[in-house]
Amino acid sequence: MYLPNSSTAHPRRLLSPTRRGALLLIALALLTALPALGLVVAAGGKAAAHGTPMKPGSRTFLCWQDALTDTGEIKPVNPACKAAQQTGGTTPFYNWFSVLRSDGAGRTRGFVPDGQLCSGGNTNFAGFDLPRDDWPLTHLTSGATVDFSYNAWAAHPGWFRVYLTKDGFDPSKPLTWDDMEDQPFLTADHPPLNGTPGTVEAHYSWSGKLPDNKSGRHIIYMVWQRSDSAETFYSCSDVVFDGGNGEVTGVHDPGNPTEPPPGACSAARRTTGSWADGYQSEVTVTNTGDVPMLGWMIDWTLPTGQSVDSLWNGNATYQGQDVMVHNADWNGALDPGESTTFGYVVRGPGGDPATSLSCQVG
Repeated sequence: MYLPNSSTAHPRRLLSPTRRGALLLIALALLTALPALGLVVAAGGKAAAHGTPMKPGSRTFLCWQDALTDTGEIKPVNPACKAAQQTGGTTPFYNWFSVLRSDGAGRTRGFVPDGQLCSGGNTNFAGFDLPRDDWPLTHLTSGATVDFSYNAWAAHPGWFRVYLTKDGFDPSKPLTWDDMEDQPFLTADHPPLNGTPGTVEAHYSWSGKLPDNKSGRHIIYMVWQRSDSAETFYSCSDVVFDGGNGEVTGVHDPGNPTEPPPGACSAARRTTGSWADGYQSEVTVTNTGDVPMLGWMIDWTLPTGQSVDSLWNGNATYQGQDVMVHNADWNGALDPGESTTFGYVVRGPGGDPATSLSCQVG
């Protein structure tokens, strides 16, 4: 239970950690609020990026649950999830954690167009912007104090800002910025990470209070901004304030979403040139899974005394000798068996014996 103070029983499905092998570990919760003020939750440790809210579950997360079968195929049951699949195909379902803009820099109004808030303006996820009143729905109690969590698919520090729609919101109409409250009712500053990134169970957690005096249908809108790059994540969670305890309706039993994982990839490095105090490398990234993917992340550790002087066809972050490269906007989408490359120049003595680098889908 994540709304402990409610005594009202609801004949709806509550996706608990024991259901289907803790499949969703929706050990999350929702947002909270202080009237007109943001509640800042500060915590030690780093946060990590690539992910989406699990409670209240985002449209991409709950539709992934709804659609994923025991064989790993995507077959939506919920009508809104079906419509999203008809609009954008199945790839966004397998990449439920990747609703992002690499150039977002935390921007919202004036950057993400009206009618495209749920996709963040990322056209790969346009199906999740459809104005409908039959998306999977989380049932909540206004004013309740809850625990929040947000899936962490890959590790990066960042901040979370949580908004709510204004009273009178109509889910059957396109979501616009005028439908949203101007200020977030909750913010979280680098909340703690629980679990191992790259799994459904990994999540950031914090707690807070939901807004008072709310009823009926709303959207909880969350913006996750990395503090080490401009990359920013956007999400819509459909909720109803009806005295619920976090029950989720509109999701078909999907089997176990942890099997199979959402895609697989590999990365092979080769030296393309060398000189006395440096060398140039090329990395080939290949989709080795059996489902399409929208993005990839490569990480490795440079030999002591070396540093990256320049890098192309990717977005890199550095911490000491550790390097992480995320795809550029134009080379992240790969069908099974397809490959792309990025290159870099290293300054420093010696070469690099590594031929295989770590690759994650996301």
